[in-house]
Amino acid sequence: MTRSLAVLLASTLLCQTGAAQTPPAPSENPAPFAYQQPPAPIAEILDASPTPGVAMSPDHRTLAIFDRASLPSIASLAEPMLRLGGYRINPRNNGPAESRVAWLTGLSLQDVTGGTPRRIALPDGIRFTAPSFSPDGRTLAMVVDGETGLSLWTVDVASGRPRPIERVQVNMAAGGGYSWLPDSRGLLVRAVPADRGAIPAATGTPAGPIVEETAGRTAPVRTYQDLLQNRTDEVLFTHYFTSQPTLVPLDGAPRAIGAAGVHLGADVSPDGRHLLLTTVKQPYSYAVPARLFPTDIVVTDMNGRVEHRVADLPLRDDIPTAFDAVPVGPRQVEWRSDAPATLAWVEAQDGGNPRNQAAVRDRLLTLAAPFRGAPRRMLDMGERYGGVTWGRDDLALVSTQWFQTRHETRYVVDPSTGQSRILLERNYQDRYNDPGEPITEDNAAGFPVARFDGRGRVLMTGAGATPRGEFPFIAAVDTGSGQTERLWTSADSDYETLVGFVDAAGTRAVTRRETRVDPPNLLLRDLGGGQTTVLTRFPDPAPQLADATRQLITYTRADGVKLSGTLYLPAGYNKDRDGPLPLLMWAYPAEFTDAAVAGQTVDVQNRFVRPGGSSHLFLLTQGYAILDNPSMPIVGVGGAEPNDSYIEQLTANAEAAVKAVVDMGVASRDRIAVGGHSYGAFMTANLLAHTDLFRTGIARSGAYNRTLTPFGFQAEQRSYWEATDVYTRMSPFTYANRINEPILLIHGQADDNSGTFPVQTERFYAALKGQGATARYVVLPLEAHGYRARESVGHTLWEMTRWLDQHVKAPPAADGTAAAPAAATAIATAAR
Repeated sequence: MTRSLAVLLASTLLCQTGAAQTPPAPSENPAPFAYQQPPAPIAEILDASPTPGVAMSPDHRTLAIFDRASLPSIASLAEPMLRLGGYRINPRNNGPAESRVAWLTGLSLQDVTGGTPRRIALPDGIRFTAPSFSPDGRTLAMVVDGETGLSLWTVDVASGRPRPIERVQVNMAAGGGYSWLPDSRGLLVRAVPADRGAIPAATGTPAGPIVEETAGRTAPVRTYQDLLQNRTDEVLFTHYFTSQPTLVPLDGAPRAIGAAGVHLGADVSPDGRHLLLTTVKQPYSYAVPARLFPTDIVVTDMNGRVEHRVADLPLRDDIPTAFDAVPVGPRQVEWRSDAPATLAWVEAQDGGNPRNQAAVRDRLLTLAAPFRGAPRRMLDMGERYGGVTWGRDDLALVSTQWFQTRHETRYVVDPSTGQSRILLERNYQDRYNDPGEPITEDNAAGFPVARFDGRGRVLMTGAGATPRGEFPFIAAVDTGSGQTERLWTSADSDYETLVGFVDAAGTRAVTRRETRVDPPNLLLRDLGGGQTTVLTRFPDPAPQLADATRQLITYTRADGVKLSGTLYLPAGYNKDRDGPLPLLMWAYPAEFTDAAVAGQTVDVQNRFVRPGGSSHLFLLTQGYAILDNPSMPIVGVGGAEPNDSYIEQLTANAEAAVKAVVDMGVASRDRIAVGGHSYGAFMTANLLAHTDLFRTGIARSGAYNRTLTPFGFQAEQRSYWEATDVYTRMSPFTYANRINEPILLIHGQADDNSGTFPVQTERFYAALKGQGATARYVVLPLEAHGYRARESVGHTLWEMTRWLDQHVKAPPAADGTAAAPAAATAIATAAR
């Protein structure tokens, strides 16, 4: 028997038995390797039923409770997938790829005042997505998966009767797929054209080379994923993304509106008389995603006749790479929510380039039906437009932001006159002084508008961050004076957020409440008197972790910056009895312009925390302490860019965190590991390259060579040619020869995140291997940036547990041998 066949048979046996066996020794030619199961009780937690999802109807009478599918199988992810124009689609059903959709499997309806949920009799094995109530709350629509496509179903709320809508197949390639008409009598569907024809055959023999050419025009491009690659991709993109806007009455025959096209957006006006269409057209580009292709934005009537052309935009492949850069021309075109048929959009006044000097950066414009004459200027802004909350004829709230300074401005605007005033200014990273966001509710047409109290004040809700914890609140803001009154705040021991008001007066509301020991559930709350009615009783999804402890720890960096992290300790651990534990530090750096804001701490004692997916917190069940999200601020002050001192600040952050847990006596310096995902993986590799603080590292789906992202990354706006030394020093690839601790590298084979191409880990592993490092490189087939399949998630946790057991749990010994310490082994055994 050949060695490769023997390994294949062994792998098949492991896959069948689920046994967590020791993998074969490293080989120059990797052999097949079976998915492994994580140790108990991790697998049991992964296979538990997910907590249901809940939505409240616009009429505030009904709760829809959705059963959620468990982690999908690797077989589901193995369905065919096409990567076209920045999208990933499933060609079988013309919807999102399996890795990008969270399927629902069951539905119950319940009165918002309480009572027993009514189970809706859906077909066995059904799976659906995108549920949405009609504006009047009487009907629930959803998109159901089928063997040959996606169909629309509706459920009558009063009777609970479900029924499919015949003769319409939904095209969800570009997302959305359908929306309710404002009168609740039907839906607007982006349908698969009935006469679309067969799938175009892939071209076999190339007709010639693929040629791109530049002639001196400056066109920097960020590292986009899943772009068109060739003529075959262009043909497939047109085939799958072409949709036919279709009016689908609840009682009656579907009717096509206008012509089919590559419509990335189709939105009915609040009065139901006009349609806003966003359509991309050729020539397509191989350098940018579809949203930047040449685009036609038009308004039609409900028969498809063009009434107004908002913009005919060219290919936008020359947008500067700075984060405050935007394309020229109309963007973010939408219907004004509180008006019958008024368009609103924003246009850059500085050429879209933040490096150009300009007093006005963006201008907000409106144009009402019948869309004749010049647009009306609503607001000139000195920063980039951040969004608008429509309220009423004389009031809208507009926000602007400027990334370079992390500054935010909020305006009160009178849309009828264009008069405006500043409501507040702040650093948008400042959690302690976050005023929250306006509370919105759908109006009769199903469009979100601001909620006011009886005195005309705008209602707001926010996280309520303080050093003691987050305590969500409801407040009323007088937009004239700017004065704010707190109307309700979550109790000190609770984390309770607003789902929606039940009555017109705003005195009763549905809230979502959790505590440290109680899983999230919905309540009906009297905001004045405090009386509550329990509406749902969802159980703890992972009771095996109920007795693990956690606490916020605070400490100080050498330069005085305040830092913090959440320390988790296994169930049954006693520091005096058990001594220091092996510890995993899992982190993710963040950039700031203000050291005081960077040092803000928020306790999490009132939050219900349970791991899911491939969370590092599962290691608590194996006897590890975990320092979760220790602060890793990279601060730029005095005009300096944060990344100019990235390595120095990262090192100082890690040194302070290690000292904090060692001084507490819960960890020892010789048994601490560091890990992270994405930018946290980048951090991990850098800490191993530039410090000797850690025994090992776990780096998942990271980027390690910044020359492969030359037009910016994370919060770095400068290009490689503007900051060559910064790019070089920040790349752990540059210092692969200095990494003398073992490192576990994991990457999804189909990573879809900008910049974290799988080749980043492939080449980093090759560099480590060439330098004689101790490294393990795991590629997860079919997985994107976040891991979805049950097999992939389980195997990732098996890899992490095995790696830490091998390299951290046992204390180092002079003779090179070690045994797992009794305390950690006993705690892990008890946790199982």
